Amino acid sequence: MAAAAAAAAASETYNQPTESPSPKIYIPEEWSNAVDAIASGSVAFPVVFVCGPKNCGKTTFSRHLLNLLLQRHKKVAYLDTDVGQTEFTPPGLLSLTVIDKITPDLTLPCLKTPERCYFFGDISSKRDPSAYLSYISALYDHYLKEYRTGNRTESGNRSKGFSRDCSLPLVINTPGWVKGIGYELLVDMLNYISPTHVVNIRISVESKNLPSGTFWLNEGNYDDDVSVMEINAALQDHLKRSMLVQKDSGLLRDMRMMAYFKQCFPSDRNMSTIKELAIALCALPPYGVDVSSVKIKHLYHKVPVNEIYRSLNATIVGLAVSSASEKLPTCVGLGIVRAVDASKGVLYVITPVPVQILEDVNLLLQGFIQIPTSLLQAPGCVSPYMCANVLPYI
Repeated sequence: MAAAAAAAAASETYNQPTESPSPKIYIPEEWSNAVDAIASGSVAFPVVFVCGPKNCGKTTFSRHLLNLLLQRHKKVAYLDTDVGQTEFTPPGLLSLTVIDKITPDLTLPCLKTPERCYFFGDISSKRDPSAYLSYISALYDHYLKEYRTGNRTESGNRSKGFSRDCSLPLVINTPGWVKGIGYELLVDMLNYISPTHVVNIRISVESKNLPSGTFWLNEGNYDDDVSVMEINAALQDHLKRSMLVQKDSGLLRDMRMMAYFKQCFPSDRNMSTIKELAIALCALPPYGVDVSSVKIKHLYHKVPVNEIYRSLNATIVGLAVSSASEKLPTCVGLGIVRAVDASKGVLYVITPVPVQILEDVNLLLQGFIQIPTSLLQAPGCVSPYMCANVLPYI
C-alpha cells in the first residue's frame, strides 16, 4: 500500500459495532479507563507496550485494547513477543499480525495468518536472547516500513529516533519473565521501540513486579513522549470473587499446536477429540520434500551429517524462506516431518500451509518445538508414519 493511500485510509474513523467482552471475562473499571485513555487520547496511532509479571492479565488486556482500537481504526497491528504463550500463531514463533475484526469472546484466542513471522524454535527467549531481540527488531522495523507514514529521524538516540506518525496503531504483548535476563530483554525492547504508551500491570506481590515509571531509561533521563500507565491485575471480579488462576502453560501450547494442524482439514470436518485429530493426521497424504531442494538448519545444536535424517524424523520444523534481500529467513508456517526415506533423500511433511506458498520454501528450521504428546499417544491411533498416498515434491 502506498504511503499516501495508507495515510488516507487510516485517517478515517472506522466505527464498528461495539462488542462487549465475554461474560466470563471481567474488565475492571481501572482497565477500561486505561484503554479509553489510549484509544481516545491525543496520539492518533498509539504504539502500546503491555508488560508485567506472569498471570497478571497482559493478554486479556491486550485483546480488550485491540477491540476498542478496532472501533476507531480499520486495522490494528499486533506484535507478539511471547514465544511460550503466543496469541495468533503456534508456540515458538515471533510475529506481527494485522487484525481487522473485533473478537467478541476474549476467552477464545484464535489463529491468524501473520503479516510477518520468524521461527524462534523454543518456548523461552533464554535459549538465545540475541536472536530473540534480532527477530523483534526486524518485526518492528517491518511495521515501521509498511504501516507508518512518517520517516525515521536522523537522531542517533534509538529511543528518540522515530517519528510517531504511524498509519496503524500497534499493540505489543510481552512475556511474563520480568527478572534477570528477562528484565534486560524488556529494557532493550522498550529502548528500541520507544512506544507512546507503556502499560505496566502490577500484582499484589510487589517483589514480582516491574519497577515503576520509565524504568528502562538511564537514571536522570526522561521521555516526555511516553505515557506510563500502572494498573492493577484483575484479582477479583465484580462480585469480589478471586480471579487468580494458574494457567497450565504446557496444555495451552499443546492445544494451540493441535488447533494449528487441524487447519490441514476443511473447516466443516468434525473432529471433536484428540484421537480423531491424531487418526486424521496419520491418514493425511504428506508432501514429499526433496532434501536436495532445501537447506536444513538446526538452531540450537549440531548434528552429524550421517544423523540428519534421524534427527528430523517425527519432529516439528519451521518452513522458512531465505532470500538475499532479507537478513533473516521469514517463516511461513510449521510442518511435521512424519517420515523419512533416506535412500531417496525425501522427507514426508504434513502442514496446513498452501502448496503455492510451499513452493517458495527453501529452508527447514529445527528447534525444540515438539509434537504434542497427546497426538502420539492417542488410544487406537494408527502408526504416525508414511502412508501410501504421497503428493508430488514441493
